[in-house]
Amino acid sequence: MRPWLERLGPERSLEQLNHFSHELSVRTASGHPVRFVPPGPSSPYYEVHLFETGQVQTRADNLHDLFNALAWLAFPRTKALINALHAEEIPRERGRRGRRRDLLTLLDEGGAIVQCDDAELIALVRGFRWKELFWEERARMQCRMRFRVLGHATLEQALKPWPGIACKAIFVPFDADADAAAHAWLAALPADATPEAAVPLPVFGYPDWLPDSRCAKFYDDERYFRQFRERGCFPRGTPDMDAPGLPAPPRDDAH
Repeated sequence: MRPWLERLGPERSLEQLNHFSHELSVRTASGHPVRFVPPGPSSPYYEVHLFETGQVQTRADNLHDLFNALAWLAFPRTKALINALHAEEIPRERGRRGRRRDLLTLLDEGGAIVQCDDAELIALVRGFRWKELFWEERARMQCRMRFRVLGHATLEQALKPWPGIACKAIFVPFDADADAAAHAWLAALPADATPEAAVPLPVFGYPDWLPDSRCAKFYDDERYFRQFRERGCFPRGTPDMDAPGLPAPPRDDAH
């Protein structure tokens, strides 16, 4: 996303964002050109309105909305499919949000695409073995594992990083195009998918993101680097909705 942010400059106008979207031919899965527009009258379902019109309601002076727009530019296929899957699910739900859409929202707001072919490193993530991953294997991890943050809420949080910022991660091949690979992952989701299909990832633990990460004892703090438990990694609630730093799914008329 950095190239788009750098090209925006200090103004960060909707006109600039729309110029980039046109330049990239960004479209919804329904074929509509994606256009960033000022907020209008409230729609019952933000995702359905976007799918049917291509209009991404965007507050020009709002960082959360800015990062959402940048995510559309950086991951256009993935964002379009997330939107299409939301629009497909909503009519079936009869007003009661389903677990599949919880997963979609968590990825959209706080997702990360992890490019990695190293099975041992992936096992460390899946096993919540954070000190081994971020400290003992940090050189190997930095060489063989790439984190691509998709979630616009996480990107906003990263402006003022703090211990506890987490993502829901999906794994794709190391040399794959991250957008295309994430799109393929989403396209293969079963109808009964839940948030447990993605793995909690404390991205704030990445080496040198926080100064404390230069000390081994940083990774011993179980308030943030929680260990695996039989029903998830977190001691209260469900692992997908109670993770520190993971945004809760917004209302259907929000994004």
